[in-house]
Amino acid sequence: MHPSFMPGLRLCRDFYAEAVRPLLDDAYPGLVHAAARVGQGSEVLGFDTPRSVDHDWGPRLELFLSAEDVERHGRDISALLTARLPKDVHGWPTNFEPPDARVRVMTATTGPVSHRVLVTDVASWSAAQLGFDARRQPDLLDWLATPSQRLAEAVGGEVFHDGSGELTVLRERLRWYPDDVWRYLLAAQWTRISQEEAFTGRAAEAGDELGSRVVAARLAREVMRLCLLLSRRFPPYSKWLGTAFQRLPGAEGIAAALRDAVETGDPQRRQAALCSAYEAAGARQNRLGIAEPVEATRRPYFDRPFPVIEAGRFADALRSRITDPAVAALSPIGGIDQYVDSTDTLVDPALCRRIMGAAGKF
Repeated sequence: MHPSFMPGLRLCRDFYAEAVRPLLDDAYPGLVHAAARVGQGSEVLGFDTPRSVDHDWGPRLELFLSAEDVERHGRDISALLTARLPKDVHGWPTNFEPPDARVRVMTATTGPVSHRVLVTDVASWSAAQLGFDARRQPDLLDWLATPSQRLAEAVGGEVFHDGSGELTVLRERLRWYPDDVWRYLLAAQWTRISQEEAFTGRAAEAGDELGSRVVAARLAREVMRLCLLLSRRFPPYSKWLGTAFQRLPGAEGIAAALRDAVETGDPQRRQAALCSAYEAAGARQNRLGIAEPVEATRRPYFDRPFPVIEAGRFADALRSRITDPAVAALSPIGGIDQYVDSTDTLVDPALCRRIMGAAGKF
């Protein structure tokens, strides 16, 4: 039995303050370090619920030292925590089983604690999380080869202490894309919509109601990702995409239109609902002033009876405002997770970089 649920970030903050920090101060007084809960985990994005406690959730921490101090003290600090950590914090076990497994679960113990405190340095953590050393300014390949989920995990969560400031500076550096990269990714997102926006009506006209609904759902996903990008939020992966989208300020109208599009059994209403969402997203882009305004109203799809927004117009407006020649020369495929949908690829930073490097000819 577990105690009442509490947000994971709050639990991790107290774990550091009440359990880890006192041991460090006692055994390594003056040791320069940072402590944070960043990286993978639903609590990092603020999406954890009572269901989350069944695996990879609990009193956890990333403890950052200098590379020299990791080499000098890392193993001893981990051993210290194993021997002297309290068995629980606020009733939540600090022990995780099975040790060193990919998925671990809080488990009460009366012996040594198999803890979830990762002792690392900023460069090593950055390379594992992102595929590059983000202590330097990211270049174009870095931005485009890093899935937005990974960037969200890097800037999400909370830093509880940062003695050197290095982790804080890294997170600020990753807070959002450079403007031309942002325009490029938005253009790629509009391009994805343009490629299928007439297909919901055409599939339904051909008698394929299931196919029409599938396309509508795909387009709803693209609109949600578009709205997150317009709001300067890194789109998370599919499990949390809807949650992140619906937390956007002012998203209620677009969310209602997308729900109508995927729920209605009327093909004409489905197409119209999607157009309502496109119009609202287009109006948002116009208000941002990041490209020349585009008339955000639906229109016929050539001579066929399927209203569309002609999403390519928004993509063209964005591309026309890109001033960086390297970005302007890119094909319209976008970042790695705009054209690759394989989980096994997107969780492998090195593979993402190889694919993006080949596709973008970096």
